[in-house]
Amino acid sequence: MGLLQELCRIHGPAYLERFGSAMPKAHKKVIAAIVDCHTEAAGSALYVCDGCGQPHVVHRSCGNRHCPCCQQGKGHEWLERHRARQLPGEHFMLTFTVPEPLRPFLRRHQRIGYGALFAASAGAIKSLAVDPRHIGGDVPGFFGILHTWGRTLQYHPHIHYVVGGGALSSADGRWHPARPGFYLPVRALSRILRAKVRDVIARHGLLGETPGEVWSMEWNVNCLAAGDGRGALEYLAPYVFKVAIAERRILSVDEHHVRFRYQHPHSHRARTMTLPIMEFMRRFLQHVLPRGFMKVRYYGFLSPSSSVALEEVKARIELAYGFALPAPEPTIEAEATPRCRHCGGVLRFCRLLLPGDSAVGSLVSLSQPIGVSSGLSVVSAGP
Repeated sequence: MGLLQELCRIHGPAYLERFGSAMPKAHKKVIAAIVDCHTEAAGSALYVCDGCGQPHVVHRSCGNRHCPCCQQGKGHEWLERHRARQLPGEHFMLTFTVPEPLRPFLRRHQRIGYGALFAASAGAIKSLAVDPRHIGGDVPGFFGILHTWGRTLQYHPHIHYVVGGGALSSADGRWHPARPGFYLPVRALSRILRAKVRDVIARHGLLGETPGEVWSMEWNVNCLAAGDGRGALEYLAPYVFKVAIAERRILSVDEHHVRFRYQHPHSHRARTMTLPIMEFMRRFLQHVLPRGFMKVRYYGFLSPSSSVALEEVKARIELAYGFALPAPEPTIEAEATPRCRHCGGVLRFCRLLLPGDSAVGSLVSLSQPIGVSSGLSVVSAGP
């Protein structure tokens, strides 16, 4: 059992008793899911070794996207898929950050606020990309990842985008490259972002709940050249499935406090922070997303609904550069195979075992249930 799971199991009831009447339903579900994860309460799966015939009972994962155990390995799979789709040429990483005075509003209205941030930031990129003074293409291709926490679990909503260095033009069918090392002016992006977020909030009739000064201050937008894009993908891959705090960062949990490790930005020195149990749980749960909210979104020719095939986009980029660009080389790794802890043989899936199944007890007596610390390469039969 991990420390976060132990914390939720021991202190979750007290947290629910104290704040349950005011808690979103999603927060309650996260606590329950983490407590049940990789236990018999989440169900089990039976595997049998091809070599020695030994049965193995694998307690299933809860499948909740905010559970740290269930997200292990998914970021690597996502990275490999995107390497295979990587465009030739230069890439950029853009970051759009919500100013501090507006964050309490977003925390109260997460679905509206996060949706507004996605719509406004993507709209700002498209608005400037089509301008011939910058790129002159009306179909850029980019994807964004919502990230809501800082290193000490504070609330810090922002979106990272990775964008190919140019845009397609539906008028002439050509790829219009961005200037080397420069994609779009960040001050103009900031002002368009601010105006578009304000418009979305106003349409929902919530403008009166926002502090007036945020609509006259400069918003923070950053744009960095990212080379061929591989570094940006590797940086962002963990955030696709990462939760607010990784299990390895939690150092200790006692009756009253949680101690965890963190680093300041631009520093490699490890620091520690100690928080009261209730405050730690509050900080962790404030990053639970609304049910069904998509934290990764694709736009332009990277959108699933795009009418332009990605291979065609790659060909137009290469044509624009006279076929002088090196093609990205995706890394392909072998698929992990579950192995028997006794003889090393391949484990074959037999059937699912529901919670309370009478067969579980008899199988457990033959084989110790496998958890996340076992020698298996794959320890879950699915979410």
